[in-house]
Amino acid sequence: MNRQPAPYQPSWRKPVGTFIIVGLIALWAIMIGSLSSLIGGLPMLAQVPVYIFLGVIWLWILPLKRLLAWMETGRWRKR
Repeated sequence: MNRQPAPYQPSWRKPVGTFIIVGLIALWAIMIGSLSSLIGGLPMLAQVPVYIFLGVIWLWILPLKRLLAWMETGRWRKR
């Protein structure tokens, strides 16, 4: 029994996910730019947690982690 491997079929999820990631980064940059006067008025020690929250948690952990998993597996969550 000599099985031939299945032909490679590219997934549409990776290009779509890439455009979504670029859009989210652009949206994040616009949001941070519009909030810069408000955030810039805070003391430096208060700015750091705000930027950490907005950069790490809002941009990476909430949408991008699941989006990257979806791009690879086709599912939003592990089952």
